Amino acid sequence: MCLFLSWSCSTPGKSKTYTVEIKDMKFVPDDITVNKGDTIIWINRDIVPHDVTEEETKAWTSRPILPGKSWKMKVTVPSNYYCSIHLVMKGRIRIQ
Repeated sequence: MCLFLSWSCSTPGKSKTYTVEIKDMKFVPDDITVNKGDTIIWINRDIVPHDVTEEETKAWTSRPILPGKSWKMKVTVPSNYYCSIHLVMKGRIRIQ
């Protein structure tokens, strides 16, 4: 019972890390909801480089993420983003 209670209770204020895969010319998932302060890691599983760029003001951007490599960012604001190399690739970060 104690194990269940301690496992099922979340720790307030503790940040989490989420993964977004880049594959088949898409962000998977392309819409993710996190808490402010959580981290997202984008992993490129495609055969070509991609990047991750905030869409509206270009407030943040990754370097080109080569195949098999990753890039991470701590989330502070909700954002729409895209790949500036392949403009059809889009994603959204929501904060709950």
